[in-house]
Amino acid sequence: MKKIIFLLCITVFATKIFAQKTAINGWQLLDLKKDSFYGISLDQAYQFLKEKNITGTTIVVGVLDSGVDTTHEDLKSVLWHNPKEIPGNKKDDDGNGYADDYYGWNFLGSANGRNVMSNSSEWIRVYWRYRSKFENKQINVAKLSPQERYEYENWQKAKAGVFASAPSDGRLDTLHNYLKSVLFCDSIAKSRLNKEEYSLQDLNKWQPASSIEKTIKDILQEVFSNDDLTDVKNTFVTSSIKDYIVSEERKADGIKNPPATDRQDITGDDPLNPNTKFYGNGDVYANDGLHGTHVSGIIAAVRNNGIGMDGIADNVKIMMVRTVPEGDEVDKDIAMAIRYAVDNGARVINMSFGKSLSPDKKIIDDAVRYAASKDVLLVQGAGNSKRNINAFDNFPNPQYLFTDSIAPNYITVGASDCNGHAADFSNYGDKVVNVFAPGVAIYSTIPQSKYMLLDGTSMATPMVVGLAALLRSYFPQLSAVDIKNIIEQSAVKPNVETTIPGTTDKAYMNKLCISGGIINAYEAVKLAYHWKK
Repeated sequence: MKKIIFLLCITVFATKIFAQKTAINGWQLLDLKKDSFYGISLDQAYQFLKEKNITGTTIVVGVLDSGVDTTHEDLKSVLWHNPKEIPGNKKDDDGNGYADDYYGWNFLGSANGRNVMSNSSEWIRVYWRYRSKFENKQINVAKLSPQERYEYENWQKAKAGVFASAPSDGRLDTLHNYLKSVLFCDSIAKSRLNKEEYSLQDLNKWQPASSIEKTIKDILQEVFSNDDLTDVKNTFVTSSIKDYIVSEERKADGIKNPPATDRQDITGDDPLNPNTKFYGNGDVYANDGLHGTHVSGIIAAVRNNGIGMDGIADNVKIMMVRTVPEGDEVDKDIAMAIRYAVDNGARVINMSFGKSLSPDKKIIDDAVRYAASKDVLLVQGAGNSKRNINAFDNFPNPQYLFTDSIAPNYITVGASDCNGHAADFSNYGDKVVNVFAPGVAIYSTIPQSKYMLLDGTSMATPMVVGLAALLRSYFPQLSAVDIKNIIEQSAVKPNVETTIPGTTDKAYMNKLCISGGIINAYEAVKLAYHWKK
């Protein structure tokens, strides 16, 4: 049953640590020579800036994600506030079309306060979207226009994916029985430990009073044992199992029925109409902020305050643009979120998400071009499927549709561990992944002023965003393309081979990404200081 939670977590933020050296909280900021961890040498970077008497200016970073806890002790002072918006008055004070967008905007909500919490997979949406157009039809591919061919190829991929991934009724029964067992055991443990929320450490201290209790403890230890991360709580584990089962149920239903229209019903917006953009609400938390809060902390949690952990950039305001529900995000929401962030002053945008299909890629491409025209840097995670994505099958991506052109303002990020190896879950590709960054056992903020270790390219991406924001703050004359080039050229190249994710083969990092290395803040600020001088 261990595999159940693993399959869920690897999709968003992988959970296993396979490092030779045991990671410690905050290892990602440390220096290889000084601390023996393959971090980004952040203290050395700030020391260099201090010695050169360089001061920074405030930079706005757009975080396109699930949401953020606006009351978090380590984040509330670094959150962006729309200077012309009065919060809570239900008016569009600044006339930008978005009422009460004080902290940012939620493209997954309605004006009356309802929020989209989950979406179907893009596989299911594409399969049903084009089913009547292509099912049981004789298709002459040679006669299709580029757009029609793109639709047909997407539909073929979607159909194969829907039918291949759908679980059997027997498997669903097994999952439901497993959940019932876990919830029963959890209820006993909470009673015996006298805690509604407990960790594996708490569980290990429990002294069962009977053989039945001993069996319950053993079962829960097995459930927890998928995580080497001792701060994971029972509530997170049970919630993860429930979410995984819901996603499996959707897969099974996707063969028989069109996907639910919750997103359209709640927002009132047609996802296929690229011309509407004023939908959603100002609730950037929406009780769905674990992932987005964690990402935000990596970028900008208050530094040197003795609380929780330190973010990377010290002159940053985080603008949350809620875009990512449980399940696959909608292309239109991504495009509108990019445009909103750009229009409201973001200089760097974090996109810790991805999927295998993008039926409306053109509207995202148009938003990427718009960001480029405004000198805004986009940074996206490569994904956690341990695949080579040189074929650009991870979306969004920097290649414009029907062209060989690559967006110049776009960085794609793989995840590395504390030994300078590629994380075993990370996607890679020496033609599309620009750099690797720490993404294993990353300690950061989560809702309710708590903290947690999480893994994934979702965590590696804000590492790069934090560095990009630091560079844009202290070297404001540099363009988005300059920043991208500096981050690539200053990457540190490990002198050891790493296991290629998903294989047993080994290679140097230059076979896995364009730069051949892992980001380093110290090397980056030194290069930025001398850039074009």
